[in-house]
Amino acid sequence: MPIRVSLDRILVERRMSLTELADRVGVTIANLSILKTGKARAVRFSTLEALCRELGCQPGDLLEYVAGDGEATDADLDDEARDQAVGDF
Repeated sequence: MPIRVSLDRILVERRMSLTELADRVGVTIANLSILKTGKARAVRFSTLEALCRELGCQPGDLLEYVAGDGEATDADLDDEARDQAVGDF
């Protein structure tokens, strides 16, 4: 996917655990882990806002566009997977 997530780096810089961030943001550790590993297909703006608030960063600090990095589209997901991905965040 051409979007790279830098949550690991920011957590290390902030000396914050994934568990602490999950508690502060109100998102499950499992869902943050999906985001951290780059497997998330969608992120709600409210979740992105909460992450930026708690980490003291901008969306661009968390997300980076990388051209030509195996672009995936919604057509690659079946309807159920797409609904699940959007519902998780």
